[in-house]
Amino acid sequence: QFRYFIGIDVGTASVRAALVDDSGCIVCKATQSIQIWQPKDDYYQQSSDNIWQACCLVVKEITNGIDPDSIGGIGFDATCSMVVLDQQLQPVSVCPQGNPDCNIVMWLDHRAISQAELINSTNHRLLSYVGGTISTEMQAPKLLWLKKNLYNQCWKKAAHFFDLPDYLSFKATGSFTRSLCCLVCKWNYEYKNEQDNLLSGWLDDYWQAIGLDDFVKERYEKIGGNNIALPGQPIGQGLCPKAASDLGLRVGTAVGASLIDAYAGCLGTIGIDLSKIHINNEDITSRLSLICGTSTCHMAMTSKPSFVPGVWGPYNGAILSGLYLNEGGQSVTGKLIDFIIQKHPAFPTLKKLSEEKLVY
Repeated sequence: QFRYFIGIDVGTASVRAALVDDSGCIVCKATQSIQIWQPKDDYYQQSSDNIWQACCLVVKEITNGIDPDSIGGIGFDATCSMVVLDQQLQPVSVCPQGNPDCNIVMWLDHRAISQAELINSTNHRLLSYVGGTISTEMQAPKLLWLKKNLYNQCWKKAAHFFDLPDYLSFKATGSFTRSLCCLVCKWNYEYKNEQDNLLSGWLDDYWQAIGLDDFVKERYEKIGGNNIALPGQPIGQGLCPKAASDLGLRVGTAVGASLIDAYAGCLGTIGIDLSKIHINNEDITSRLSLICGTSTCHMAMTSKPSFVPGVWGPYNGAILSGLYLNEGGQSVTGKLIDFIIQKHPAFPTLKKLSEEKLVY
């Protein structure tokens, strides 16, 4: 019987890992910062190599002294940033200045405002799944921006576009399988039920209407095709030899299909046992999750689809099979708090004091 499991959470500015025992208790945690490049206003970029290296560091820290054979599985969640690789699985720069380290367009990058407006002007029915208007934080506007603005530098070279959570499971296993969570929530994939042909979730007329018919011709292979798994389902054959070596774990250790970071937080919140505070309602569709980080996300699940103008969703199966997810909230609220604190005259002094003495 396995004694431990590993969870890795890749946020906007850092990677966190936790070693969890078989009773669900956290044994230890580790954190590692990751780099952000901001070449100009509204442009935010990262490096997939830098993020993977951070994942390896935190996993090695929490498993120091732990028998790899006692670890039953590993799972990833991450921000819904977009990773670009070429045919040789090497990074492709998304930076206008050509910085080779920057192959990730971050979730909070807003360079694609005009592309989002173009997509919204189509009034395609898929937009009803995102409250009526697509956000620049989703992937289709970013993809269109890369095609229109970095055609030779990026678009022609790109062979794979990943949501960051899916990139991490790919890096761990070598499998190109995408998580339904990422595709339904950020890639305008329409999922109805398990009996459908998975390719049917990609609507040709949508991608043609927005100017990305390249994917239609290629049967969507660059963005996932029909290699799709429900959240938590085992991916590939588990950890591949290279990833196992990088992480210091056993080859074949199970890897679960990933989640977007806030959605993993929602899963954790609705799974809380409320009996100790004398609340006996076990219906998870009666719960509202408030996930606070760089942004503030309000999430609720329903047994039937609910379309609400201005509210993202309903996302079928994004967290749990058979349930629909809706999401509201406000972007970068946490980052706004950081900005206010960092602009305070006392911030440099307090930062220095915090580095000299633990504040907790």
